[in-house]
Amino acid sequence: MKRILLFFILAAAVMYGILHGNLWRNNLYWLPPTAVERRNALDTCLQKPAFESLLGVDKIYPFLCANDFISVAEFHGSDKFELPYGIKRAEQFFHLALSRLQNCGLSNEEDSIACRRCVVVGNGGVLRNKTLGEKIDSYDVIIRMNNGPVIGYEDDVGRRTTFRLSYPESIFSDPIHYDPNTTVVLIVFKPRDLKWLWEILGGQKISAKGFWKKPALNMIYKSSQIRILDPSITRKTAYEWLRFPTRFPKKENEYHNINAEQKFLKQLIDKNFVVNLT
Repeated sequence: MKRILLFFILAAAVMYGILHGNLWRNNLYWLPPTAVERRNALDTCLQKPAFESLLGVDKIYPFLCANDFISVAEFHGSDKFELPYGIKRAEQFFHLALSRLQNCGLSNEEDSIACRRCVVVGNGGVLRNKTLGEKIDSYDVIIRMNNGPVIGYEDDVGRRTTFRLSYPESIFSDPIHYDPNTTVVLIVFKPRDLKWLWEILGGQKISAKGFWKKPALNMIYKSSQIRILDPSITRKTAYEWLRFPTRFPKKENEYHNINAEQKFLKQLIDKNFVVNLT
């Protein structure tokens, strides 16, 4: 569980960098020709973000689209890796899941903000009684993880959610948590996750087999609110930065490379990529 939580923090940090710097605006290094037309036309920030040096690329588009995910995977080398780092041997499942989605864009709204201020909100108890809710809501983009609640904790965590990173075992299923202004980003760890998305959006019966705990059995979000994260981001976050293995052992503690994790987190702090609001 610690491995998954840390990965989500870092994946959210990548999205922070993507949104804050609008890295896909002027350079096509991480976009194949077929994907160029689906970029959001956001203006470049006046000041080039330092986060760009961490990514090691000029830009990245975060979500997969049904019409070109194969070419995107080939462009990034994701066709050579199995999940969670690529699409190899899961192409059919990606096709099925993406065929259910109505949108693969960054936002459902017209983008008019030249440079967006972003915040990543964790689910830890450190936020309790900090009354940071108003501060968090002042940001343009608010990224949350899994099923960390908002309702009942507004004074401490805020009310708004722009992106919520989730997987089948951690997504909200109670309609009380529905937010029409939230985009849910599915991080895929296994082919069963994609099959789950295809089934749940098709109104089919969901089997809990193949999940580490019971997944959501109903979808409270509209298909237009759901995106699938490009596995190349997973690969860069987990494999290249944290040195996770390509094949995962059964014992939980064997997932970790503690030295790599500590070194990377220290790098985020030392280079001022992250400001701790607490």
